[in-house]
Amino acid sequence: MSMQMNDFKPSFTVLTSMAEPPKPKKNKLVTMGLPLIAVLFVFSLVQLHFDYSKIAQGFTKLGGYMGTMFPPDVSAWRHVLLAAIESLQVAIIGSVLGIVVAFFLSFLAASNLTPHPMIAWIILSAASLLRAIPTIVWALIFIVSVGLGPLPGVLAIAVSASGMLVKVFAQSLEEMDKGVLEAMQSTGASWLQIVMQGILPTVKTAFIAWCVLQLEGGIAESTILGAVGAGGIGYEMTHAMKSYNFAAALFVGLVVFVMVFSVEFVANRYKMKLKIRQN
Repeated sequence: MSMQMNDFKPSFTVLTSMAEPPKPKKNKLVTMGLPLIAVLFVFSLVQLHFDYSKIAQGFTKLGGYMGTMFPPDVSAWRHVLLAAIESLQVAIIGSVLGIVVAFFLSFLAASNLTPHPMIAWIILSAASLLRAIPTIVWALIFIVSVGLGPLPGVLAIAVSASGMLVKVFAQSLEEMDKGVLEAMQSTGASWLQIVMQGILPTVKTAFIAWCVLQLEGGIAESTILGAVGAGGIGYEMTHAMKSYNFAAALFVGLVVFVMVFSVEFVANRYKMKLKIRQN
């Protein structure tokens, strides 16, 4: 029985479908969102009435100010370093307070652990309110109530940290394997045993990573809070700028840079070690 050569010719449509990769689906959100952002950008530029001539004038003035910054004025180095240490203390105390509050509230806010959905909703809604108000506004509120100094900065960072961490801690708890809880409950373990031996080992890495991130952000915030009278090195920067002592302001800025950079470097190294241990 003879076979024709046409029997061995593959279908053209099959080859075409195999050669052409599937076309990616268009994302309607991106397609509609990008033009909308462009329109809002142009509208904002027109609506705000920027005087672009001031930009060139500003750069000219900035060049003159830059000349007065060098060399940095280090005469008050001891006072500046003490203020930097105070900023670190404000950030650490405020972050730790926020972490402790968020840790306990997150167990009531997580949907898989809360005693009642209404309790979780109330806690998460309150956390959203705390996050919605900027840290510097909290600092101003506490300055009015308790006065100037580092205490308003501590309270402001603690409130902001608790609002942010309650949400992420609760999400970490909700993402944990349900089998861990079911297995320990089936053994008749107490609630404390479930938390200490089942829940915490599962979410420990995520919790520590979020705590390190909060401490890193808290130190950056504490340098700004001093500008409104909440203690720390931010006050030194504001004082130097108001007195037109730009050489002293440069030195304060360098100290802030070294402090924040060092903290970020240590935090990144620590987070890398956490990832290595997790893998």
